[in-house]
Amino acid sequence: MVTILLSIVFAVCAAGSNSLGTVLQRRAAVTVPASQSLRLGLIRDLLHSPVWFGGMLGVILSAVFQALALATGSLAVVQPIFILELPLALVVGAAVFHVDVARRSWFNVACIVGGLALALFSLAPRGGHAQVPGMWWVPTLAITGAIGAALVLGGLRRPVGVLRAASLAAAAAIGNAVTAALVKSAVDILSTQGAAAFFSAWQTYSFAAVGGFSLFLLGSALQGGPLIGSQPALTLGDATVSFCLGVTIYGEQPRTGFWLLPALLGVGVLLYGVLALSRTKCLEDCLDPGEDEMNAVGQPAATPG
Repeated sequence: MVTILLSIVFAVCAAGSNSLGTVLQRRAAVTVPASQSLRLGLIRDLLHSPVWFGGMLGVILSAVFQALALATGSLAVVQPIFILELPLALVVGAAVFHVDVARRSWFNVACIVGGLALALFSLAPRGGHAQVPGMWWVPTLAITGAIGAALVLGGLRRPVGVLRAASLAAAAAIGNAVTAALVKSAVDILSTQGAAAFFSAWQTYSFAAVGGFSLFLLGSALQGGPLIGSQPALTLGDATVSFCLGVTIYGEQPRTGFWLLPALLGVGVLLYGVLALSRTKCLEDCLDPGEDEMNAVGQPAATPG
């Protein structure tokens, strides 16, 4: 029980750090020309942004907390907690950039937290393997990679807007889920076999590569359209794919039978909260800065035309 609670605490800390990274990365991404999406020029331009480096620090801290959470808890529990990144982004953005949060937004936050808690308590995934049998990675990576590639290609064919943002964010979500599955495997190798085995394991370099590309896709998704497109696809997609990976390749077992009824209720309340919060002006104000806010966090002022 203590181990489970510890993994939940680490997962919440990871979601909080990631929300800080999302707030700062969004502010950096919206200053880059949209034509730079999925080109190396996007990274080059972001490297000139101090705000982007702050966002990267949040991502790094999130990765550390995530590794600790996955070392002590199941994939099907830890990754869905990352849904809290969305309401935490509202809280962080409102505090840092002095945005007033409407009562309706707080209600949506309560729906997200309450729905997630009810769903996870009802399903309560438990058990599972510490490692995934080697050959199971082959179809896993092939299927997730194919779906992710299809989403990227489909998104790139769309103009800047909701569908483009949603497609790229969904691809990033799949990448995040696969990264988490690889991290869990690599952390187990580190704890049981030592640092030498960790740095020689293919999972270590794979999660670094997949995670880095997912971060690139996230920047393109945030730049490619409004939050109502990217945020629900990112947060819900990561949780859904991670839960499926936890059950299928790690053998984690959720409760079934009667428990599916409150779980479905929790998922419904959670979906409502995520979609409703993603539409609110408060969240847009927290993640889409005006000129004054950009100057306050270190971006150069706009040059009069």
